[in-house]
Order: sequence, then structure tokens, then C-alpha cells
Amino acid sequence: LERMELIAPAHVDNPFRFSFRAPESLPNPLLKMEKVSAGYGDRIILDSIKLNLVPGSRIGLLGRNGAGKSTLIKLLAGELAPVSGEIGLAKGIKLGYFAQHQLEYLRADESPIQHLARLAPQELEQKLRDYLGGFGFQGDKVTEETRRFSGGEKARLVLALIVWQRPNLLLLDEPTNHLDLDMRQALTEALIEFEGALVVVSHDRHLLRSTTDDLYLVHDRKVEPFDGDLEDYQQWLSDVQKQENQTDEAPKENANSALARKDQKRREAELRAQTQPLRKEIARLEKEMEKLNAQLAQAEEKLGDSELYDQSRKAELTACLQQQASAKSGLEECEMAWLEAQEQLEQMLLEGQSN
Repeated sequence: LERMELIAPAHVDNPFRFSFRAPESLPNPLLKMEKVSAGYGDRIILDSIKLNLVPGSRIGLLGRNGAGKSTLIKLLAGELAPVSGEIGLAKGIKLGYFAQHQLEYLRADESPIQHLARLAPQELEQKLRDYLGGFGFQGDKVTEETRRFSGGEKARLVLALIVWQRPNLLLLDEPTNHLDLDMRQALTEALIEFEGALVVVSHDRHLLRSTTDDLYLVHDRKVEPFDGDLEDYQQWLSDVQKQENQTDEAPKENANSALARKDQKRREAELRAQTQPLRKEIARLEKEMEKLNAQLAQAEEKLGDSELYDQSRKAELTACLQQQASAKSGLEECEMAWLEAQEQLEQMLLEGQSN
């Protein structure tokens, strides 16, 4: 119930309605890692990972672009073999794995119902149609070839195939990237009721807040519990960025010629110019978040007044609730845009330093 209170009231006209059926089994633990290292070739991305996933584990992975979040998900999914250490999988484990590259694994010449019928050859066609309807595939869409599908439609179909298989361990890497608000809402509600273990990477802070209990930070080749919430993570990102900027601006000893130093200054100036629009956007978003936080605090202070719930003040209460919902929604969008802009800036700085 506490989780359900975190999500916005369900839209009565939401075209998407689905839920996870109870897994066939829930072994404990589902997966265990001890001193596992992962990487590509000689390059170690993550080192000494320790992780224990049991039924009910709900983990959100945080970390900057390139830190290794997707590497960890691939490792858990068995797409990547560990460089060292062992991963213990329970007998009866059933993985549900979503990543963007899986959208390309759909058969272009097949329809949603053909994809699902391959998983459930004994089921009646009407049952399959009813199920797909919950994911927005109705009428001709059920029999349309996926080659004509948008990214959002492909993502919905991949999720439908995962949900059908009744997984007990869900690994989701940016599941909401192509999804509209209604589908995000439906997925969030379904995940809240999911009985197995969940590990998710997402920029969707509403989904992370609503569906996870623990946050893990992937940083500096380590995977460790993060002591804080998403607001603390936002502050951590800002602090790390400031530290790196100070380091970059500190005087650098250069044994090379004056020409090399001049070239270095030119490249730094170019990088500053390239990143200026992003820095401005980040500053704008931070101001907007301050404004929205103030609006939210004002609305919630009013809602704390018991007299507001008097019948004679019904219109005022409605306006106050609308202000609260609008501020919350705007804040979620701003936070997501801020995180994406921060990661984009980090990537540009990283590339600029390596050039």
C-alpha cells in the first residue's frame, strides 16, 4: 500500500493494463556473486562485486555513463562471462531481461501474436489476443509485422513477452526509454506487485522511487550500496562534477614546449565552448527545480491545514491538489532532464580530455 501511494492515481482511461503472474518458483537466494570481476578483454570495468539477490530484492543501479551499469546487468543476465569469480544461480531461476538491443531481436516479418504463440503454442488464440490487448496491441496491430513498429511498440512487445514467461528475476536496462506516460505508469504499477527480485537501470526517477528499496552506486570499478536517496545522488553527481572541474582548472605542469601548452589551452577553450549550451541548460533546470520545489512545499503546507477539507472550501482544495500534482510532475521531468544533461556533459568532458 505504501508503494501504491507513491505513484500517481491510475488513469481510468489508460489503454495499458497488465500484471506479473506469480512466478512458478522463488528459490532463495536467486543469484549470488562473490568477488566477481567483469570487463572486456584486458579492460576491467568492475572489480570485486559482491551481490546477493533474494525474492523481494528491489535494487536501482545509479552511476554515470560508462561506469558499468549495463555491464553489471549483462553479467547478471549471463550475456557477459565474469573475468574472475563465480556467479551462483539457483536451480529454477527464470530471468526476464530487458535491454534496448533486444528490440532488434524481434523477427521483422512476424506479428505480436506470432511471437507470443511461439512461447505458448498450446494456448487459444483469443487468450493470446486478450493478453496482447493489455499492452496496447489490438485489432490489426495484433497481426501486423513488427518491421513497421515504432521503438515504443517494439519495447511494449518485448515487455509483453517477458511478462508472459513469469520470471522470478527481472533485469531491466532503461525499460522506459521509448515508452509514453501511460505505458510507464502501467509498467510501474505492475513492477510494484512483482514478487521476484528486481534490478533496474533507469533515468525515470518516478519508476525508481516507486519500485526499488535499495540503491547501489556503480563508480570507480565498484558496486556498493548507496547511502542516500535520489536527491542525495543528484547532489553526489554535482559534487563529483565540481571536483573534476577544479582539477581540470588547476595549474598543470607541462614538460612540453610552449607550443604544446598553447595547443592545450586552445583545446580547453574549444571544450568550454562546446559544453557551454549544456552547462546553461543544467543551470536553467536547477533554477526550475528550485521553483517547483517551492511550489510543492507551498501546496503541501496548505494541504496540512485540516480546515481546508471543509465542504465550503472544496474548490480551494481541488486547486491545491492540482498544484501539488503539477509541481510533482514537473519536478520529475526536470530531474530526469537534469540527470541526462549531466551525463551528456560528463561524456563530452571525458571525450574532450582523451583527445
